[in-house]
Amino acid sequence: MQRVGFLIKVKPDKIEEYKKIHAQVWPELLAELKAAGIRNYSLWLRPDGLEFGYLECDNWQATCDYLAKSEVHTRWQIYMQDYLDSPIAGESAQPIEMLEMSFLLE
Repeated sequence: MQRVGFLIKVKPDKIEEYKKIHAQVWPELLAELKAAGIRNYSLWLRPDGLEFGYLECDNWQATCDYLAKSEVHTRWQIYMQDYLDSPIAGESAQPIEMLEMSFLLE
């Protein structure tokens, strides 16, 4: 299993609308994310628009390759462009690499 984290920035004037959209993500997109092997996908959004995302998959590269060919995923990404100020401070939109360490697991 791979754990993937990422940071994006939501435009401050678009935060409320962004939250409403994410409260009703397209069912066909959710099905496509699952088909791509994504599970345990969570987003945390600060009031200033900085968002941290986390997901798990078996093979991140295979997941990216699958989604690159997905019409519904491409439509969603285009739709979201108006809401995002990404990447963060000139950083690339690459996922955050995780140290393979875990603490306080039961």
